Amino acid sequence: MRRKGRGEADGSAAQLSETTEMKLRLKREIGLPSAVSLIAGTMIGSGIFMSPEWVLRNIGSPAGSLIIWAACGLLATFGALSYAELGTIIKESGGEYIYILRNFGSLPAFLFAYTSVIVVRPAGVAAISLSFAEYAVAPFYPGCSSPQAAVKCTAAACILLLTLVNCLSVRLATSIMNIFTGAKLLALLVIVIGGAVLLVNGQTQSFQNAFQNTRLGAGAIGVAFYQGLWSFDGWNNLNYVTEEIKKPEVNLPRAMMIAIPLVTCFYLLVNVSYFAAMTPSELLSSGAVAITWGNKVLGNSAWLISLSVALSTFGSAHGTFFSGGRMCYTAAREGHMPDILSMAHVRRLTPSPALIFTSAISLIMVIPGSFNRIVNLFSFTAWLFYGTTIAGLLYLKIKKPELPRSYKVPIIIPIIVLVTSVYLVLAPIIDQPQTEFLYVILFILSGVIFYFPLVRYQYHPAFLRRFTLHLQLLLEVAPAEKNLN
Repeated sequence: MRRKGRGEADGSAAQLSETTEMKLRLKREIGLPSAVSLIAGTMIGSGIFMSPEWVLRNIGSPAGSLIIWAACGLLATFGALSYAELGTIIKESGGEYIYILRNFGSLPAFLFAYTSVIVVRPAGVAAISLSFAEYAVAPFYPGCSSPQAAVKCTAAACILLLTLVNCLSVRLATSIMNIFTGAKLLALLVIVIGGAVLLVNGQTQSFQNAFQNTRLGAGAIGVAFYQGLWSFDGWNNLNYVTEEIKKPEVNLPRAMMIAIPLVTCFYLLVNVSYFAAMTPSELLSSGAVAITWGNKVLGNSAWLISLSVALSTFGSAHGTFFSGGRMCYTAAREGHMPDILSMAHVRRLTPSPALIFTSAISLIMVIPGSFNRIVNLFSFTAWLFYGTTIAGLLYLKIKKPELPRSYKVPIIIPIIVLVTSVYLVLAPIIDQPQTEFLYVILFILSGVIFYFPLVRYQYHPAFLRRFTLHLQLLLEVAPAEKNLN
């Protein structure tokens, strides 16, 4: 079996894959409960425990913060419904990458894959792992800040553990996801109930003159959205594993319509609970909002919040890692990444080379990582490509309405998402220009340098083919075909 844009395999590699290539494929292991868990479990991570401070810092008022959180939930829901239609038209794994490839061609898809595989997905895993490490290490250093060396070593250990779990078994990975999703929903429920008790007892001072000090600048709103949307990131994760979902034409839209409104309601109630326990100035000086809330409300049992946040962020990192590896795998299968990344383990049927590669880049990013900076750069890049993907859906709805699809979203919804995406990309650049945004754009465009020799003209050095062969034998992997049945 030969793929367009790939070099010839050497003799031993051909022998290794000869008996497996025609039948090796990732299994459909993800049912509706696991699909809901993958979305909710990835979305509920570090964001709801860290981003409220940054949303408030940028927008200025409690009421403005709640409006931003509600708008982020609505936007994530609209985006997910649009992606659900794309997933029932293009039934391939890979998320934005595969949709951009099918709608706009090879070069834009390669630029997305290049940026996502090397920066966006590993940055997401690194940021969430750093959040996990902060909360996991904090109990060992009461009354003082945790040493950065301990935090970063813990984050690295988290990434290595995720790599091991995901390489061993898809079923094991989804089971762990289900357990952690249940745990984090329980933790949020504790915060919601605690907030309700505070409100009943009359602690409503944060909601008096709730719109005071609200900032309405385009850039301030855009950056506040970045921080809020970071907490909703993961709404599109199911589209990265379409080929592993049971009955995707049914379960893809259904899982999105269950998971995202559920998470949005929890987020709003948790933010109300934070404001019930703390004044805006206390929240801004908190540093770890959930821990401050726990100290004020739970007293000696505040350690439960640290444990809950650590579990929550680990589960979110797990979901981000799970889907990120699939994106890398799909891009390699289409010839936009090295061949070895398109292969799956011959017995475990997991895309282990892509997972290992994602892990390696994430570990590198942990070393100089800063949570707030990673979030802003991640969000800017992500919404640039989300907008491109939604434009592809509008193209299909207008130009190819005859394509079979089991689910259709009203056209006004992707239009709203597209307009919002343009705003989120341009507003911070115009109102609060930062050199980091320029660096991101230059990095994306630098992909052109690699595209023409490696993809367009298919230059594959002999030493790279030999290296691929040795890795293939070492990792016991072989090329896998698409699972579109």
